Amino acid sequence: MSSPSAGKRRMDTDVLKLIESKHEVTILGGLNEFSVKFYGPRGTPYEGGIWKVRVHLPEHYPFKSPSIGFMNKVYHPNIDEVSGTVCLDVINQAWTALYDLSNIFESFLPQLLTYPNPIDPLNGDAAAMYLHKPEEYKKKVADYVRKYATEEALRDQENCGTENGVSSDSESSMSDFSEDEAQDMEL
Repeated sequence: MSSPSAGKRRMDTDVLKLIESKHEVTILGGLNEFSVKFYGPRGTPYEGGIWKVRVHLPEHYPFKSPSIGFMNKVYHPNIDEVSGTVCLDVINQAWTALYDLSNIFESFLPQLLTYPNPIDPLNGDAAAMYLHKPEEYKKKVADYVRKYATEEALRDQENCGTENGVSSDSESSMSDFSEDEAQDMEL
């Protein structure tokens, strides 16, 4: 096997490139665990939305794709509504070691939100609505953007602990748990 330090160097370089770019990066657990502020693509029902996307770089990065998950709620056929996990098939099929992290936020995620794949859904309700009731789907996405994907919603999410949640929903968001707890949750 090639030296692990080469992979580590590539990981550090990619994270630093992402930080130096226009993306807002928050380091969570070393350079292999961080979040990035992601803005919904123009001309889609997600336009105007702001999400925090958690990125975990595996040991064999860049030869193994990063795992990514939305930390605030998003309604989409290929994103698990409760955990925020993005369908791994989608990432693994597209990912090569030639990509770096900025590709995720500049092409991969915008493409995913613009062109959902309802044939291989993580959220069956969203997939069915996308296919059979596109206008209702757009409206529901817009409702989620208004409720969960604004600067204000992100601030509330960061400021509130588990005791005094701001939303009336019974589900808790990823940010209500420590990174380790969230990692251990298999839904």
